[in-house]
Amino acid sequence: MAESGVSPTRNPSQLSWVRNLILAYQSFGVVYGDISTSPLYVYPCTFIGKLHKHQNEEAVFGAFSLIFWTLTLLPLLKYFLVLLSADDDGEGGTFALYSLLCRHSKLSLLHNQQAADEELSAYNCGPSSEAGTSSLFKRILEKHKRLRTALLVVVLFGAAMVIGNGVLTPAISVLSSLSGLQATEKKLTDGELLLLVCVILVGLFALQHCGTHRVAFMFAPIVIIWLISILFVGLYNIIYWNPKIIHAISPLYIIKFFRVTGQDGWISLGGVLLSVTGTEAMFADLGHFTSVSIRLAFAVVVYPCLVVQYMGQAAFLSKNLGSIPNSFYNSVPDPVFWPVFVIASLAAIVGSQAVITTTFSIIKQCHALGCFPRVKVVHTLKHIYGQIYIPEINWILMILTLAIAIGFRETTFIGNAYGLACMIVMFITTFLMALVIVVVWQKSCFLAGLFLGTLWMVEGVYLSAALMKVPQGGWVSLVLAFIFMITMYVWRYGTRRKYSFDLHNKVSLKWLLGLGPSLGIVRVPGIGLVYSELATGVPAIFSHFVTNLPAFHKVVVFVCVKSVPVPHVPPEERFLIGRVCPKPYRMYRCIVRYGYKDIQREDGDFENQLIQSIAEFIQMEAGELQSLASESQSYDGRMAVLSSQKSLSSAILTVSEVEDIDFADPTRQSSKSMTLQSLRSVYEDEYPQGQVRRRAVRFRLMPPSRGMESSVREELMDLIGAKEAGVAYIMGHSYVKARKSSSWLKKLTIDIGYSFLRKNCRGPAVALNIPPISLIEVGMIYYV
Repeated sequence: MAESGVSPTRNPSQLSWVRNLILAYQSFGVVYGDISTSPLYVYPCTFIGKLHKHQNEEAVFGAFSLIFWTLTLLPLLKYFLVLLSADDDGEGGTFALYSLLCRHSKLSLLHNQQAADEELSAYNCGPSSEAGTSSLFKRILEKHKRLRTALLVVVLFGAAMVIGNGVLTPAISVLSSLSGLQATEKKLTDGELLLLVCVILVGLFALQHCGTHRVAFMFAPIVIIWLISILFVGLYNIIYWNPKIIHAISPLYIIKFFRVTGQDGWISLGGVLLSVTGTEAMFADLGHFTSVSIRLAFAVVVYPCLVVQYMGQAAFLSKNLGSIPNSFYNSVPDPVFWPVFVIASLAAIVGSQAVITTTFSIIKQCHALGCFPRVKVVHTLKHIYGQIYIPEINWILMILTLAIAIGFRETTFIGNAYGLACMIVMFITTFLMALVIVVVWQKSCFLAGLFLGTLWMVEGVYLSAALMKVPQGGWVSLVLAFIFMITMYVWRYGTRRKYSFDLHNKVSLKWLLGLGPSLGIVRVPGIGLVYSELATGVPAIFSHFVTNLPAFHKVVVFVCVKSVPVPHVPPEERFLIGRVCPKPYRMYRCIVRYGYKDIQREDGDFENQLIQSIAEFIQMEAGELQSLASESQSYDGRMAVLSSQKSLSSAILTVSEVEDIDFADPTRQSSKSMTLQSLRSVYEDEYPQGQVRRRAVRFRLMPPSRGMESSVREELMDLIGAKEAGVAYIMGHSYVKARKSSSWLKKLTIDIGYSFLRKNCRGPAVALNIPPISLIEVGMIYYV
């Protein structure tokens, strides 16, 4: 997630070098906080276990050679050269690659997608011509649903591993940074050190709600000072202890290392791979900076500083083999020990902060795919893009992190779990990138196979070594991923079954038309917004409501809020407006579309935007119908992209009054009944935080023009009158249960798992920021 005050840039190449330099500076505190603190624990985690008996100068030289080439092959070649070029409209990360694949082939499993979504400007971003192998490969993927499901599972597994990193990173970073206290003369006891770690971790998570914008200006300087510090410490150690270490850059030392250590050296790769933990942030945070700025920061500063630091540590250890358990702080010269210790602790907190916030972003994107329960998303600063805070997830992460720190107490075991999680994420990213090369870039399968095979050979060796350490702490990352995967699977399965029930039980248009324009009930003043996940048809909740309550609003709008596989939907393309029935019925459909990176901000203006969009649709439709012989094409499935952001060309509606008023203003004039006003006052007394300033807009129809038909003007007047009468939100309060004939596994998943998640997650009304005073819930039982 972005911690800077930078808006996402869609055309990085158009930025000046000055702007890219500023972005490169800001990227240090966001992108490189994690990887830059890896020198704190890499060597101790490498020379653990059976490799302890091979502690000699040649083994140290070989370990450094492995670290150097690992940094060169993965961050420099894979991410720096290839992955940073595979952005999704400026966005990066696992979901960006999956989004690209979904848009260039029919791989998306989102349940309410429409053909109109493919007309979004952000949807079409690839070349039009297709190579033969690319077309064949796409047809294979599109034909088999199991392959598409397997691909989604792989993406979610990678996301679960990233969430697991949000638990492991704070624990290992804070423990490693505070381990310097054990290198001083007055050593802390294990209990005292653990207590200090817990206090810092609790403070770190407790401050998340403030938003990182309050200390964002400190992030980049801290990491830059840290990198400069370890650079000079490394140079000092190289010159003072063993200048010959520079020869270890040769890969021949890797051969010598494995020749001497054998299988023990192979297992030690689980520690070596910790040198590249945090590399995924270079790609995941691409949307908040630019590829040029991230490349500039890494190539000019981060990569050289890390190489020199690891080289310096190796030079020190080659002459001080007994210092390996606390190699970093022992290698720091005494005169600068305490300044380096303070900077290391601050850098560890910065790295942890960035990973925690990235976890919030990943969970939000999982929810956009319909694979995670609804959670409360708090925007810590309205004017800075991308800064969010999720309270429930924050406290869950804190509890899990404290459990990890207290349970293991050593960076070695946590490092085994951390390395396994990071390598699995890299492994998945390589696989998705190979698919992008074929499907999106439309290159040959041979080129994609060469890319996949080469990197999987390298990453496979590290992954196999990390898997060997599963009994020594590596199991933690697998357990965490399993918990999050089960949560995501149960939620997605239950949501899909519920949507299928709605789809098969929706009200037929014939039944609706049979009721007549009055719907067979009393039409009361006002607008009724009926929320449903259905993008077509009339939901069963409507017939259930009509059956039990013989009264409904004069204007009915069926609203569907959904996600589309693009990072951002432009405001001018967000609304799809259509008509459900003929004009006399006054029934419309509004589909609100969001990208997986979009933020559904609550600005209190949704009702006004909706009215403006419907009014524009009515006028546009009337103009088009003049050239049609039949009016039958004016409803039942026809949708139009309309936006309240655009000015109405004919100025059919004007704002006669715009003012900011208090939610509880007793002087506000309203056409609502005294009973409703009294209920409102009771609600406001109970919820004093409801004193939010809301934007009051009064619409007025312009004087009749020659081009406007009387029927159009009458419909617009009805719309304005309904808006003045008030808006009610109708939602289903659903109870999902498995059928009696279902298997025990399905009953366990639906009746226990899914029901538990629904009861303990945010309700749909809260997630959609619907005013409780205007909410009407209709009870429904779903037997799936």
